[in-house]
Amino acid sequence: MKVAHGVEVLELQVEAFGQRMVFNPTLIWDEEGAVLIDTGVPGQLEAIRRAMNQAGVSFEQLKAVIITHQDIDHIGSLPAILQECGERVKVYAHALEKPHIEGERPLFKLDPNRMPKERWESLPPAMRALAENPPRAKVDEVLADHQELPYGGGIQVIFTPGHTPGHISLYLKKHKLLVAGDAIACLNGELLGPMPETTLDMAEAVRSLEKLADLDVDSVICYHGGLCHHNVKEQLRRLVEQTKSE
Repeated sequence: MKVAHGVEVLELQVEAFGQRMVFNPTLIWDEEGAVLIDTGVPGQLEAIRRAMNQAGVSFEQLKAVIITHQDIDHIGSLPAILQECGERVKVYAHALEKPHIEGERPLFKLDPNRMPKERWESLPPAMRALAENPPRAKVDEVLADHQELPYGGGIQVIFTPGHTPGHISLYLKKHKLLVAGDAIACLNGELLGPMPETTLDMAEAVRSLEKLADLDVDSVICYHGGLCHHNVKEQLRRLVEQTKSE
């Protein structure tokens, strides 16, 4: 789905563990090249390539990948992308996420040492195998709050911890567009606040939500739910009020 000139919401579909899932990476491009924000689960390289082609951007134009956080549905196809693209693609992530993405530390939400035994044993065997051998990829540059990347007219980093310790969102001032990662979700055009069941620190997540509500935004892209452009500033303010009162 085209959001603005040079910005597209990709749709990656997958059937896994008995359910259908849809992920929404963001593609940003200009005459200098293309940037992909998040990469789906393992095995979605060809789906990413097709989605980029449908947007009119060749895979060969890709020059950077920004990872919002370490979860498996965000880093899953990063190793395959790098294997194909080599050093021409630069990978960005927050410093707190880097050791997990690179495999020096386990992924928080798939760490058997952190997970209750009964929950670990209830996971499908394929998921347990993936948790024990998750995707690993090198991070070339760590990102900090308010840093601006020189792609697509400028991409500002917003540090939004809570969902994971080093979660980031991205703000495209030129388009008044927020790429929220998993800081918030979207359902039928309505924004949803942080989900306790997938959020490591709800207090941090609420503080991050307040940061997002202060931005001058007309549209939000959520990794789960895609594009929301209906009264988003009002929706964000309402979410802050709701989450603070809970």
